[in-house]
Amino acid sequence: MRRIAYVFGALAAAGAGTYLVIYLYRWQWQRAMICGVLLLVVEVMLFGLVTLGRLNRIEERLRDTDRRQRELDARQEDVLTRLREPAVAQEERRFRWLEDPADRTYVFVPVLMVAGVVLSGLAWVVQKIASATAGPAERRLAGRLAVLAAPDPAAPGDLDDLPPLGAVASRGRTARLTAVTLVGATLVGALIVGLAELTQTRGEEANENRATSVLVQLDLRGANVSSEGKALAAQQIWESCRHSTSAPLRHATLGDLGDGMFAGVVRPALTDHDLMRLRGCLEDATLERAHLTVVAVGDAESGDD
Repeated sequence: MRRIAYVFGALAAAGAGTYLVIYLYRWQWQRAMICGVLLLVVEVMLFGLVTLGRLNRIEERLRDTDRRQRELDARQEDVLTRLREPAVAQEERRFRWLEDPADRTYVFVPVLMVAGVVLSGLAWVVQKIASATAGPAERRLAGRLAVLAAPDPAAPGDLDDLPPLGAVASRGRTARLTAVTLVGATLVGALIVGLAELTQTRGEEANENRATSVLVQLDLRGANVSSEGKALAAQQIWESCRHSTSAPLRHATLGDLGDGMFAGVVRPALTDHDLMRLRGCLEDATLERAHLTVVAVGDAESGDD
């Protein structure tokens, strides 16, 4: 599902970015802004998906780390218990003669009794001191030996993340990675060169003709729209686009041909770049419920009336 979302987001971002460049090239600013907003939304969505994936992987690693730490602690406690078993057994075997039946009688020499009591007390003191000081050392030793303990049979995937012994990167994988990198770099370079070729501004020669005529079709949505309303809407769009060219259109008139068709005359004649800017402005007009389409464009030569 995540891969499908990545593919959908990448296609949407590529389409929005392509049309963003196209509309900028055509000087259609409103459509370019819409594509830019869509591209920004898709990028934020992809960033959120990538961030969510990273957070999920971090959470899984934390859970795996906690599981391994619990297993390590369990192994350490197991090893520590095994290390302490001889000491517990030895402690249980001390002074076994005291556990003999009480009906038996013994004859002790008073000196031996006193010596035995003193030696027993000294042995008890030494044993307590040794047991108190040997605890941290035993725990450290158990911690060192825990890595040598056998893995838990209940966790069969404990060793799955470890690389196999003697594993090396294959030559085929390296060649594929190199080929993909070269193809990607070539495509990116071609894209940059193509965009630079399309969008860079060059000096143009002046148009030697007297005027440029523009034929447009106005589509105005709404019921009972009169011809005066259509003419007013077309005139508003035309006047708003008179400043879209590099040279101000001082002598630019718009005539009504009827049936939603209008003809504009621009003097002096426009260059190809200015004509593209004027076309983009007219077709990208923001007048409510109105849409203007450039039907035809032509130049009037110097000898024409």
